[in-house]
Amino acid sequence: MTEPVVVAPGDHPISRRRIDPDALRVLYRLHEHRHAAYLVGGSVRDLLLGRQPKDFDIGTDAHPYQIKKLFRNCWIIGRRFRLAHVKFGQKTIEVATFRRNVPELPPAETNGAPVVVASAPEPAGGAGILHRDNTFGTAEEDAFRRDFTINALFYDIGTQSVIDYVGGLGDLERRVLRSIGDPRVRFVEDPVRMLRAAVLGARLGFDMDPLVSEAIAEHRALITEASPSRLIEEFYKVLRSGCAEASFRALQRVRLLELITPELAEAPEEVWDSLARLDRYRLLFPTAPPQLTNTILIGSLLVPMGALDRNGSRPREGSPERVSFGMLPVARRDIERLRHMTQMLQRMTDADLPPRAARALAHRPSFADSLVWLEIFGDAPDLVQHWAQVRAHREPAREAGVPAAAQDSPREDQHPAGPRRKRRRRRRGRRRGGPKAPPR
Repeated sequence: MTEPVVVAPGDHPISRRRIDPDALRVLYRLHEHRHAAYLVGGSVRDLLLGRQPKDFDIGTDAHPYQIKKLFRNCWIIGRRFRLAHVKFGQKTIEVATFRRNVPELPPAETNGAPVVVASAPEPAGGAGILHRDNTFGTAEEDAFRRDFTINALFYDIGTQSVIDYVGGLGDLERRVLRSIGDPRVRFVEDPVRMLRAAVLGARLGFDMDPLVSEAIAEHRALITEASPSRLIEEFYKVLRSGCAEASFRALQRVRLLELITPELAEAPEEVWDSLARLDRYRLLFPTAPPQLTNTILIGSLLVPMGALDRNGSRPREGSPERVSFGMLPVARRDIERLRHMTQMLQRMTDADLPPRAARALAHRPSFADSLVWLEIFGDAPDLVQHWAQVRAHREPAREAGVPAAAQDSPREDQHPAGPRRKRRRRRRGRRRGGPKAPPR
């Protein structure tokens, strides 16, 4: 058993005032019911660095259905390893039971005992990938199964102390990204860790440990065996981070970008300018705003490359719901919305657009994305303000339930010929003296 480094409350900078109040509620309720309740992972790292975490994940020794009994707003997810998601409106606090790595055993050595397991997601074509199941474990075992030392720090709500089993505090001080265990083994277990190493080092401004760099150079080809769906989610996280340009440059340096998206291997300067603009917009907000949709994010890469009409962004035969961008499966609906958005932008920048047509554009599904795109990439603040006013004019009418046609049509007192007289409608009836209908 490893003796952890424990840092008392007065000796570390973490304050409960900087922890999400809903995460605190979950931590305190677990603690009140005599369960270990730790803030874990990247949130502890960021709080120690003086950064604001984007997520507050919790680790505990309570099993998933014990957690569910404590929270009515809790949902259990996962097929192999169960996770508890505690919902607060649109916010989700993830609560995970401590787990440990389990070496692969021959079937005879398991004695047929049932085990609750959680495995790393299996990549397509899994050749060369090691699979290590894991079971419920202790806090120490949970720390050692994580990827990097700076991500394996715990904050105990009971004692308000920081717990370090793996030397993460020293690596934070040295600003070094170091793997827990041999990186050559850890990257073979899960190749996506190579991508995360490059991105995390770029985002924090940390140097990669030489062993990590060497392991990426040795095993980078394994990234092609990772799950494409996981990779596209990692790309979206990077694009939403506010550090997209530096992250993609880091992926280019370690030669992972050329394997995941060969189209970006020799990206033109327009792509880097696009990512820089996206970062500047994202950093205007404390967290990623909802208007940064997948359509805008993937467009920040595809549009400056002029890739919308190339074969690489066309739907693959037999896969109508997805579009291939390198090995990334982009949802076809996002590509179609992107095409609609680029077409709408041509009209939004047309100085001769009639007022009625301008008002009608605000009803289009792609209008919101187009306005955000114009704000990020348009270099036209007056035009953005104009279209924002058009949208603001439309919103009160929509909330009042006024039909779109009525919103676009002029009022009677604004008609060029003045108020129009209402025509009396004649009541139709049977003519006098006409033939009577035959009896039935």
